[in-house]
Amino acid sequence: MEVLETNHNHLFSIIKGTLIAFFVTIIALMFFSILLVYTELSEETIKPVITTITGISILIGSSIGTKKLKKNGLINGAIIGILYILIIYIISSIFNSNFAINLMSLIMIGIGLIGGILGRNNRS
Repeated sequence: MEVLETNHNHLFSIIKGTLIAFFVTIIALMFFSILLVYTELSEETIKPVITTITGISILIGSSIGTKKLKKNGLINGAIIGILYILIIYIISSIFNSNFAINLMSLIMIGIGLIGGILGRNNRS
């Protein structure tokens, strides 16, 4: 029974962390889009800002999502990051017929993995 409860806690943590990461992303992207419209920010800032927002969102989602876990937190944090990126890529492939995995995709996968691990590992 304890194993089932533990698995439930881990699954809940992964879902919670992923949803928090998406929420943070949406808020940050709304703020950034307002800045793009009402300031002189160059469109060349879009890719680096989106990459940064993604990393920070995963870091926050992983940190909050795995907060109460006593073990396997690093693995669950990594899963949160990978799940976040996987969902983004599935949505992108549905809405963009020219979608392809490229160098930027691999960088984002790395950011998802590292952000998830660091989010769990940033506290004692």
